[in-house]
Amino acid sequence: MFKKLTAFLIKYSTGWVALASLIVFLAFGAFVLPGQSAAAEAYSGEVGSPDTSLFYASDDLYRMAETYGPDGRAAYIHARFTFDLIFPFIYGVFLTAGLGWLLGKTTKHESRWRLLVLAPLFGVLLDLLENISAAFVIGRFPLRSPLAAVLAPVFTFDKWVFVGGSFIALMVFLVALFFQKMHTN
Repeated sequence: MFKKLTAFLIKYSTGWVALASLIVFLAFGAFVLPGQSAAAEAYSGEVGSPDTSLFYASDDLYRMAETYGPDGRAAYIHARFTFDLIFPFIYGVFLTAGLGWLLGKTTKHESRWRLLVLAPLFGVLLDLLENISAAFVIGRFPLRSPLAAVLAPVFTFDKWVFVGGSFIALMVFLVALFFQKMHTN
């Protein structure tokens, strides 16, 4: 199953798809992210947000929920089910298309490295699971949601491993393509 999905993603990750997804990713980053960051800063203050943290514990999540207050909690939940449904899709398409195009150019068909094209998909899935579990905890506050409160930090950390790893892989294979082109010329 993974081999077929990998082959499909690499096949349709053309240079034009990668370029178009890069443009959408950069435009979203320039025009939408600053407003979302400012809104999040307004209600999160110095306690931060689960989405931008690498490490936090269940107690930290409850502390965030308390600090946000009722309006901040409502804003957090709204953002998770509007903006934070769109953004993972945008960065997921960009990372998948970019990696797919680069892997198609730099690896052989039987290479296990090609499985890296799946990493952004896992990152997106973990991001969505993080959003659901953190929003559940924050939305139910002051009631406790033990399972969601334990899972949210795990999903967050794992999301950053896959998303960060995807960006690193993108850079590594971009450099590999550069050296491959230099070597063949």
